[in-house]
Amino acid sequence: MSKIISKKSLMWILPVVAVAGAVFFGYQYWKARKFALPEGIASGNGRIESKLVDVAAKEPLRVKEILVDEGDLVKKGQVLVKLDTITLDAELAEARANVAATQERLAIANAAIVRQKGEIELARIEVERVKRLVEERSGSQREYDVRKTALQTTTAALAEEEARLQTAKQEIKVAQAKVAIIQTRIDDATLKSPVRGRVLYRLAEVGEVLSPGGEALTLVNLKDIYMEIFLPSQQAAKVKIGAEGRITLDHIPGRAAAGYVSFVSPEAQFTPKQVETRSERDKLMFRVKIQLPEDLVTSYVEYIKTGVRGVGYVKVDESAVWPNWLQNLLTPIPKKHDDTIPLHERHKEVP
Repeated sequence: MSKIISKKSLMWILPVVAVAGAVFFGYQYWKARKFALPEGIASGNGRIESKLVDVAAKEPLRVKEILVDEGDLVKKGQVLVKLDTITLDAELAEARANVAATQERLAIANAAIVRQKGEIELARIEVERVKRLVEERSGSQREYDVRKTALQTTTAALAEEEARLQTAKQEIKVAQAKVAIIQTRIDDATLKSPVRGRVLYRLAEVGEVLSPGGEALTLVNLKDIYMEIFLPSQQAAKVKIGAEGRITLDHIPGRAAAGYVSFVSPEAQFTPKQVETRSERDKLMFRVKIQLPEDLVTSYVEYIKTGVRGVGYVKVDESAVWPNWLQNLLTPIPKKHDDTIPLHERHKEVP
């Protein structure tokens, strides 16, 4: 009986397996046909990448406060780290006191010049008066010579005071320049983000003294997002700078992001292991960079994570037409929606 049952079961199982196999291989064939690339479009595996930006100290100062942590999204100009400037503050106070002292010397020199000009005018009047008396034989030649010498002396004193005035002006400029330099050093002790990005590494802690050029944080520049793929020479030679590109990510099936080719390597290289298969690494490949537009990056900046895997596509023939599955594009979110739509619902607004 068991043999009969097993034979009957086998008669049913074999057709089922055959049908299942046919369905499976048929699905695989359909899937391969559906996602086949038309002529004129090349593709390669890659990952989302971005430039890294270091936030570093310009001179040796102690870390006073770190306002962000790894993973935080930061805006351009946002204060990230504050360094201790107590020594610089003292230098600044001294420099400002020096400016005040030189300004006082300038005021004294101005007053002395005014006084000397008055004395010169008086001495000139005295000389003219004694000169007339001498001509009328009512005054002595000696008195005239004394008055004339006094005029010459006060005139020389005026030149001396004017020289002091110019010196005081130069001293003020030097003192003010020193104040500006120290103030700049204090301003530089407040480390701000040069880009809109995300904190990748926190490299310092509060209380630590950074050396000149010492890095406190490393940021991912989220305004410069791209994917690098590797193409064989036949395809890479046909890719033009500015050519249309597409990027798809493994975790967002069915959606693509439109980009453009911003770089094609002039030199061939072996493809990195993490990108292509071993057989493809045996061939020399050319690096191609697909850049994402800034407005698209800005719209989805909260979602962007570098290192995410995907596939990049480029047109090697301008007349090629993108397949339907690469035309379901992410589009920039209108600015008016940025503040009114919750972040987790923004994707619903994308047509």
